[in-house]
Amino acid sequence: MQAKILIVDDDADIVMMLEDRLHASGYDTITASEGQQALEQITHESPQLVLLDLTLPKLSGLDVLKRLSQMKPSEPLPVIVMTAHGSIEAAVDAMKEGAYDFLTKPLDHEHLLIVIRKALERDSLRRQVAYLRSEVDGRYASIVGNSASVSSVVEAAQRAAKSDASVLLLGESGTGKELFARSIHQWSHRSSMPLIVINCVALTETLLENELFGHERGAFTGADRQQKGKLEMADGGTVFLDEIGDMSLPLQAKLLRVLQDREFQRVGGTKTCRSTFALSPPPTETSGKP
Repeated sequence: MQAKILIVDDDADIVMMLEDRLHASGYDTITASEGQQALEQITHESPQLVLLDLTLPKLSGLDVLKRLSQMKPSEPLPVIVMTAHGSIEAAVDAMKEGAYDFLTKPLDHEHLLIVIRKALERDSLRRQVAYLRSEVDGRYASIVGNSASVSSVVEAAQRAAKSDASVLLLGESGTGKELFARSIHQWSHRSSMPLIVINCVALTETLLENELFGHERGAFTGADRQQKGKLEMADGGTVFLDEIGDMSLPLQAKLLRVLQDREFQRVGGTKTCRSTFALSPPPTETSGKP
């Protein structure tokens, strides 16, 4: 499907030149010669990108950007601003109002095509991320149940999600501890950062320590470079430690420092590392349900 680009400029020669160049590059185009017409085109034609001149009759390009921000569309629209009166002040004002990029006339057409391609690629990636996030929310954050006990646990989990405190999830196998851990992450301000799940019984003690804390170069045979552990990779996000009660006692002692101070050392290292993450560690020996 060809991307549809709205060209907004009151100079007919520039519009014709841009249409020719964009058509030759495989894009569809629609046009507007002034600001209000541009807003109507955006509403009715749903372009994927806008090339917007700042100097327009009646409604300026900056006014169009301000109206777009007030409209709050469900899908943000990438706007590339064009002007023959380029200035730092105009560029700053345009960026503040949500412009993707700022170009001065006369336009370098090769550069313009590159900027258009990158803007469309970024918008496509944003849509993919939004879709995948909605899929994750639907799969992991849909806790079904309306009983008093389920409602009470959901309310407690939502309160926990608003803080950076460590969360202890108690429950027998199959009662939904991981579901709640993922839901807490999705409800929290860390939802855009990683959720790292670590199975504490799937690895030997040595491998688990390396998995958690990473290692320094030369820490053991074959360690030819520094490697970050899962705790460091989760910086700013959430760590879910599954079956933490089956972890060896020496490793639990090292993990205690992480729980208390968010500090750890890589295997073979002497430097203390810090990370900011939330921990959701469920034990294995439990009673009750989450």
